[in-house]
Amino acid sequence: MAQQSDWDISVEDLKQLLDQGTGFRLIDVREQSEYDAGQIGGELIPLGSLPEQIATLDPDGHIVIHCKSGGRSSHAVKLLRAHGFTNVWNVQGGLLAWAARIDADIVVA
Repeated sequence: MAQQSDWDISVEDLKQLLDQGTGFRLIDVREQSEYDAGQIGGELIPLGSLPEQIATLDPDGHIVIHCKSGGRSSHAVKLLRAHGFTNVWNVQGGLLAWAARIDADIVVA
């Protein structure tokens, strides 16, 4: 899979973080209808509302962002990094990759 940002992690990396209970904030930047159809437990902050939500995020915290295919989340990561966030990561391939390699039962809308 082609690199989507300079800060990509794989779905396998994300699964390992989730399984280990590592303290991080998982953010889903899809729209509400997509989130309602299927999700993996992340906090919903649609990409369009992310700029107004930046102040609610910890710039020193560990943040992992995903979407359906990785495009919107890579944009979100670039936005946050431009605002001084240093530990924010994009899930390469998004939920489509998650469904293909981790959990085929996840509904991706």
